[in-house]
Amino acid sequence: MRVLLVEDDHEAARYLEKALGEAGHVVVIADNGEEGLKQARSRDYDVLIVDRMLPRLDGLSLIEAIREERISVPVLILSALGEVDDRVKGLKAGGDDYLTKPYAFTELLARVEALHRRDGFEQGQTSYQVGDLVLDRLSRKVVRNDENIQLQPREFRLLEYLMRHAGQVVTRTMLLENVWHYHFDPQTNVIDVHISRLRAKIDKNFDTSLLKTVRGAGYMICDHSA
Repeated sequence: MRVLLVEDDHEAARYLEKALGEAGHVVVIADNGEEGLKQARSRDYDVLIVDRMLPRLDGLSLIEAIREERISVPVLILSALGEVDDRVKGLKAGGDDYLTKPYAFTELLARVEALHRRDGFEQGQTSYQVGDLVLDRLSRKVVRNDENIQLQPREFRLLEYLMRHAGQVVTRTMLLENVWHYHFDPQTNVIDVHISRLRAKIDKNFDTSLLKTVRGAGYMICDHSA
């Protein structure tokens, strides 16, 4: 899951980035409302976590702006303002859930994952299938030809991204930005290593290879010869 965290408290933001990362999620941080709005417009996120008290553009104005632009990503509002009127204002602005500070991370994680599940149900995109390979976003299971395949969190995100773009060439830059959240090339073989591990798990013991290397371009997952 890709999460956009809009939070100006750097220590709190880094804590959430680390904790959500350990739970298997990719986190992008924006430290002001304007940057948060820019990120929400330009990236594909599964959930937004938005603090109310932000510099340059407050959290509720940010949420109202994305709703006016028909960006339907689920939003969890974080705020020290916890009165009933404050929560009502947040939900009326377009928030989907409201959590007051201080909070327990386990509760935040549960709420974020619940928003993601609900959004998946509403959009009908709870699973992907390519040939006999099936990935279920809700149960986090991968099955091929009735055989369960165990993937590490990064491998799961890599496969999910590839299957979301099945039949299309996915470039290294796309993978770096959307799976690793690098906006530069770190000049390592991290992608090659993970592709190799993923291929060994989803292709090695099966008759048909689904994960293709498109020489000079990137990678593609499909159930036919590329």
